[in-house]
Amino acid sequence: MLKPDFDDSQEAYGYYVYEDNGKSYNKIAEFRLDSGSWSETAVLLSGIPTGNVHHGGRLEFSEDGLLYATIGDASEPDLAQDPASVNGKILRLNEFNEFEIYSLGHRNPQGLAWDGETMYAAEHGQSANDEINIIEQDANYGWPDIEGEETADGLEEPFVTSGADDTWAPSGIDFHDGALYISALRGTAIKVMDPESAEITDSIEGYGRIRDVYSDGNGLYFITNNTDGRGTPTEGDDKLYILNE
Repeated sequence: MLKPDFDDSQEAYGYYVYEDNGKSYNKIAEFRLDSGSWSETAVLLSGIPTGNVHHGGRLEFSEDGLLYATIGDASEPDLAQDPASVNGKILRLNEFNEFEIYSLGHRNPQGLAWDGETMYAAEHGQSANDEINIIEQDANYGWPDIEGEETADGLEEPFVTSGADDTWAPSGIDFHDGALYISALRGTAIKVMDPESAEITDSIEGYGRIRDVYSDGNGLYFITNNTDGRGTPTEGDDKLYILNE
C-alpha cells in the first residue's frame, strides 16, 4: 500500500506472513523504494497470530489519510471478542505510529471503502451470511455471538447480508459513481450495491473469482483470482481488467 506522499517519500506499507521459531505470524511494516529495490524500514505490528484461514487482511487509507488494517479471527472465533487480541478486529494507526483497535467482533473482515465520512467493510460469514457493515469506532459487530440477520443487545447488525442461503465471500470493495462495488470470490461476480437503498442492483459475472476492485475516479478496475487453488483457471489467468461502462 503506497503512502499518499509516495512520489516524494518513496515509502509504502506492507502486510505479510513470516516465521519465528517454526511458527507463522503476520506483520505490518513500512518499506522504502531505493534504486529499484524495496527494503523494510520499520515494523508497526508483529506477532499477529495466524491460522489455516482468516488470519490475513487488508490495508486501506481513509479519505483523510489515516491507515486502517483488517485482521481475521485466525479460525479461533473467541479472539474476535477478546480486547487483548488484534484478531477479529479492524485497527487504525494513530498519531504515535501505533495500531489501536477501532472495532471488534469480526470473523474475516476484508476490504474497506469510504463514502465521505462513512466507512464500509466487507466480511465473510461462516458458510453464508456474508456482510457489508457500516463501521463505527468502538462498535462490536457480534462474531461469534451473532451473524447475518441475528440480533443481540449491544451488537451491530449488518447493513447488507447475503442471507442464510447464499454466500458471496466478499473481498475488496470500492465506491465508483455513487455505488459500492463488491468483489466476490465464491460468488464469482462483482456485486453492485446502492448505498441509499442497501439493495444489490447489478451482478457483473463471467470472470470467475474476483479478488479486488479499485476506482481511480475515472475507471473501475478489478482483478481475478482463479489461480488461488479454489477457482477454475483459464489460459492466461489471472488478469487485471478495466470495466467498460
